[in-house]
Amino acid sequence: MSELRDRSRSSRRTQGVARHGRLRPASPWVLLLKIVGAAMAVVLFSGASVAAITAWRLNSQIKANSVELIGETDGPPPQIGAIPGGFNILIVGSDTREGQEGIGGEYEDESGNLNDVNILLHVSEDQTNAVAVSFPRDLVVDIPDCVDEDGWAKPWSTEPLNTALYYGGLSCVVYTIETLTGLPIQFAGMISFVGVINMSDAIGGVEVCTDGPVVDPYSGIDLPEAGYWTLQGFDALAFLRSRHGVGDGSDLTRISSQQVFLSSLVRKLKSEDTLGDVGKLIRLANVAAQNLQLSTSLANIDTMVSIALALKNIPLERVTFVQYPGSTGGSGLYEGKVQPIQWAADELFSYIIADQPFQLPEAGDGRGSTIDPNAPTEPVESDASAPPVDNSELPVVEGVRGQTAADHTCSIANY
Repeated sequence: MSELRDRSRSSRRTQGVARHGRLRPASPWVLLLKIVGAAMAVVLFSGASVAAITAWRLNSQIKANSVELIGETDGPPPQIGAIPGGFNILIVGSDTREGQEGIGGEYEDESGNLNDVNILLHVSEDQTNAVAVSFPRDLVVDIPDCVDEDGWAKPWSTEPLNTALYYGGLSCVVYTIETLTGLPIQFAGMISFVGVINMSDAIGGVEVCTDGPVVDPYSGIDLPEAGYWTLQGFDALAFLRSRHGVGDGSDLTRISSQQVFLSSLVRKLKSEDTLGDVGKLIRLANVAAQNLQLSTSLANIDTMVSIALALKNIPLERVTFVQYPGSTGGSGLYEGKVQPIQWAADELFSYIIADQPFQLPEAGDGRGSTIDPNAPTEPVESDASAPPVDNSELPVVEGVRGQTAADHTCSIANY
């Protein structure tokens, strides 16, 4: 094929047909640059093709395992920046033993499936603050009418929260939390024991602090002394599941201990700029595709990356972990279960529904978690992507336990 020449340059030359004997040989540097340029074009085109194929494969894999929420309609996923009042994501941890390679022990009925972890993440409409609410698994709530995968309809009942998954799958858990809180939940995901192990490995481990030995033969965690421990794989799962090894041995203090892990996880993700690195996010999405069941609204790579980018610039001081207010007790059928402290729950959710940031009376609950005595007194630059934010002018929500991601805390050992 003949080479097209720049017209402006050609116009300055003598018109006519060049003789072969008069043509100057091409410079070897020009030839080399052409070869390199062509090679780079092939590489760039191939890279774009691989990225497109990877995204398509991930989307296909995620959607194949997705579940439709109650009331969800067909169509593109909602744009997170256009959701009035902010957006909400429910993360559910299943205790199923099916397909878990013996992790967690065996049930007589291996098909049993309870939602033992329930965390609702609310991100404000202006994406300047976020609240993660943990709901005790034994919290006594109204479970609305749900239909299971076989078409069996469960009538409205009052039971512990963790039965919702058994009755109607992930969509029933979402419907139950929506009924309890009054918040619409646009996105949801569910993870199993093996999923927690694989995701913690993909993240590269999370450092936690304990004020004494955390040893629990029931979950398998064995941290023989006080100190700092980087946990991943099975150890991360065992720590998060441990009830007997922390606090007073209750599910309420286990939640406080889990918040020690979660706040450290947020600091790690932000310090390593994981939320702002699309390459890292795609790798995590690849692991998530193999280990999470997502709602159809969330089963999209673009949506997952958009959510991560929305969280990227929220200051650590404005990422707040709280526990749904409750106390153990009850009688009769609900003896030993968690009863809601309604006045405190109403106040908490009045702020969340209004998209209003708030502060807590203190960090930690003094029973399952406490302030790390060796915590840095000044913010460490690598711990945040933005200058520290002052929460002192925010309203205080009484009767609510928790901490911010900026609070360095330790799990209180039960020994």
